[in-house]
Amino acid sequence: MTVNHHSGEFHGLPVFDFRVAVDTHGVDGEAAAPTDPRELPAAGAVAWRVSVEYDSGTTFEDVWKAFLDTVDTAGVRAVVLGGWWERDYGPIAGTLAALVREAARLPALEALFLADVTSEECEISWLEMSDVTPVLTAFPRLTELVVRGGNGLALAPVRHDRLTALRFESGGLPGTVVRAVAASELPALERLVLWLGVDEYGGDSTDDDLAPFLDGSRFPALRHLGLANSEYQDEIAAAVAHAPVVARLETLDLSMGMLTDEGATALLEGQPLTHLRALDLHHHYLSEPMQERLREALPGVALDLSEAEEEDDPEDRYVAVAE
Repeated sequence: MTVNHHSGEFHGLPVFDFRVAVDTHGVDGEAAAPTDPRELPAAGAVAWRVSVEYDSGTTFEDVWKAFLDTVDTAGVRAVVLGGWWERDYGPIAGTLAALVREAARLPALEALFLADVTSEECEISWLEMSDVTPVLTAFPRLTELVVRGGNGLALAPVRHDRLTALRFESGGLPGTVVRAVAASELPALERLVLWLGVDEYGGDSTDDDLAPFLDGSRFPALRHLGLANSEYQDEIAAAVAHAPVVARLETLDLSMGMLTDEGATALLEGQPLTHLRALDLHHHYLSEPMQERLREALPGVALDLSEAEEEDDPEDRYVAVAE
């Protein structure tokens, strides 16, 4: 998974771009309210992408208001928040506040993606994020939350009874956020993915921060765990090799990081992984003999060993998503 393309599907629904056309003449010389001139799909049939193109002259507030006034928001199940900027890459805090203020108009919202912004539009490390805790408290029916970007990102430990999927995509996920997730009460959580990133971009989590996810003491419903995009992927693999939580996982994601033969050896010498349906290790630094050992040891597991990188010097290795 990369940040080079907008999501075409989210929450099992096709993504539909809500667009606005502004009549600059309007009535009595005043600009008319922006609207989407097309025939729109049923509110619950798509994931609605609400976005502002950089330097378009249209504000997010205008587009968001048009969305609320045009679409039957009572039936909206999924929202994908794209670019929110007008003429600079400012913080998302005001946009999230606008979203939370209108929570009552989105009573059926099940899934939210913050923010579906590609690297061509804005590097992931440039995204000015904010505290996303109010989103979880404002939408108690939410079952899926995806957050992209780590700069300025914050989260407080929360309880949410319906959230089943949580994903943080970042080139540098703050350790405070990792610890807040670990301290949260999420009894329905089935899928957890953390792109941990690198220290240079704020990814300052440690092995100790990951311990609550691995010892099985948190999230009793967890079936998929992703601890990915890390510069200490070997250490994570060694910890996973003996982690109690693995026995109840169906799928495991240790991809996008700097995994070498050392980490893969630890996996093979640890507890059995043959019960897994899938093991994702794509973007790695594994030798050909080690890749073959993994294939032979896990014949019934869907094993992703794509994007093999070749770099002998550890100083020149890199994670899939950083800047």
